Amino acid sequence: MNKKDIFKKIAATTFENLSPFAFKDTEAYRLKPEPKEHIRTNFALDRDRILYSGAYRRYHGKTQVFSFTNLIDEEMTNRNLHTTYVSQISRTIGKALSLNLELIEAIALGHDLGHCPFGHDGEKALSRVCRLHGIGSFHHNIESLQIVDHIAKKGKGMNLTFQVRDGIISHDGEVHNTVLRPQRDKTEADIQDYIEKKSHDQSVAWMPATMEGCVVRISDTIAYIGQDIEDAVRFKILKSDQLPQDCTDFLGNSNSQIIDTLVKSVIVNSYENEHIAFDEETSHYLLKLKNFNYKYIYTDENVKHANQIINRSMDILFAKYMEDLTKKNTNSKIFLHFLNHKNEIYKESFSPAEKVRDFIATMTDRYYNEEIKDYLLPWKL
Repeated sequence: MNKKDIFKKIAATTFENLSPFAFKDTEAYRLKPEPKEHIRTNFALDRDRILYSGAYRRYHGKTQVFSFTNLIDEEMTNRNLHTTYVSQISRTIGKALSLNLELIEAIALGHDLGHCPFGHDGEKALSRVCRLHGIGSFHHNIESLQIVDHIAKKGKGMNLTFQVRDGIISHDGEVHNTVLRPQRDKTEADIQDYIEKKSHDQSVAWMPATMEGCVVRISDTIAYIGQDIEDAVRFKILKSDQLPQDCTDFLGNSNSQIIDTLVKSVIVNSYENEHIAFDEETSHYLLKLKNFNYKYIYTDENVKHANQIINRSMDILFAKYMEDLTKKNTNSKIFLHFLNHKNEIYKESFSPAEKVRDFIATMTDRYYNEEIKDYLLPWKL
């Protein structure tokens, strides 16, 4: 058997046991067509482009929930761990449902690339400043697409398949859904319309285009709900016995038990169906636990204090880079570490405020802190 026949046989066996609801690799497409890769499938190629990108490497230095805590406790969850958890949970569900695991993995690994420093607290601060500068609200799922389309590879972008790009921009762990049905007829025009509306804070009904995208979206919630509780207990914001008794009785009182309950609910209620879903009772207790987390974790006094620091510093840093661009201060890090490594297409396509937004969004927590210190305390001994 020659090399070409071997590759064809491998490709055929890869998809022979997929569910009829799974998205087939042969139906994938890119905005810019490429020569066929013989060994890797389209979605495996996308996964590897994400996995080896600079944006993926920076996950490790970005907050998940509790800002500044990694400076004193390196076992607190960071964005890298969360992304790994989403990938593994979604693969478990996808395997049970005979879905396309390579598509799932590519979406999962890329879904949070656009998170700015300090997680959702940083996102709110950056969004506020972006609105003040007339470029609309900042949303990390939109910025994730911006990274893979326009920032990565020196501004050339990764040229990912539509299905992976759609899955990335369509994840939203904050919205509570009992049932997710793929919106299979979505187009590139729909994505651009969504970006326009979300940037102007308009409400948009929005579902992934594939079952695999739905799996990642529901796995995002499964991955963070119990982990945030364990981190809050570790950080002494919360005690385990404060959790709602009915929730722990039904879902479990540890992260592993909660994940197990939620994953099993999704598999049982999605099996041989063209949707991804929890049962109603599980969904009820999950929503109650989400509301508990919001009240007792995400708005805790320690978290709010960190928000004040992030908000003040975001104003300062954004204004600094805007001034650096206006004055063409080529010694600024926005030139040295960002624009000098972008092609002319990127430089000509985006406004100064959009460039500042993109630069800040790529930063790790540590880099952001160092830039603030360097700007406010520039004197060297």
